[in-house]
Amino acid sequence: MKKLIAEFIGTAWLVLGGCGSAVLAAGYPELGIGFAGVALAFGLTVLTMVYAIGHISGCHLNPAVSVGLWVGGRFDFKDLIPYIIAQVLGGITGAGILYLIASGKPGFEIGTFAANGYGEHSPDGYAMVSALVCEIVMTFMFLMIILGATHGKAPAGFAGLAIGLGLTLIHLISIPVTNTSVNPARSTSQALFVGDWAIGQLWLFWLAPVIGAVLAGLVYKFIQVEKE
Repeated sequence: MKKLIAEFIGTAWLVLGGCGSAVLAAGYPELGIGFAGVALAFGLTVLTMVYAIGHISGCHLNPAVSVGLWVGGRFDFKDLIPYIIAQVLGGITGAGILYLIASGKPGFEIGTFAANGYGEHSPDGYAMVSALVCEIVMTFMFLMIILGATHGKAPAGFAGLAIGLGLTLIHLISIPVTNTSVNPARSTSQALFVGDWAIGQLWLFWLAPVIGAVLAGLVYKFIQVEKE
């Protein structure tokens, strides 16, 4: 239960920090942080939580990460579904807090609410195939970073930096394509508040990250030279 609570809190922070930076700060006149700022915010949420709860739950914060770690032999299957439920509920809670904050501004309109999308709902108009490939590849690389940085033979104490900076880089690459998911819990939380098209396109932001994570788990198991 303590692990699930940690995952709940961590995923809520990821959504509140990452999506919150996009909704509240990215477009602010003169002081807007832009795409680069949003990318850094997502990386910082993971970086801070790795050191806050990594020793409690492993700091997955993401159903795709949990799946990838399971496939890679780092996570017990019996914990997989409870972790995913805690992550999704945490993400929804983070989005709910963000909505309460954002809706307090006069003239508030929910807009995209940092939801993920493709086609006309892609930030730069990328088609579904581009979004699918992007999300698979970005999640694959994210899991490769996680599996490598947390390996028993990796330098101790630096996993959080590698993972946080890796997620920042992923956002810098893919925000224009899909608004960057690589995390089904993060996508679900925003889609539930936007509804309509965001719910209709949510399937891609579950399918693609899970495919990328499974592939990474298999590949890393094959290429690792030494077992932990």
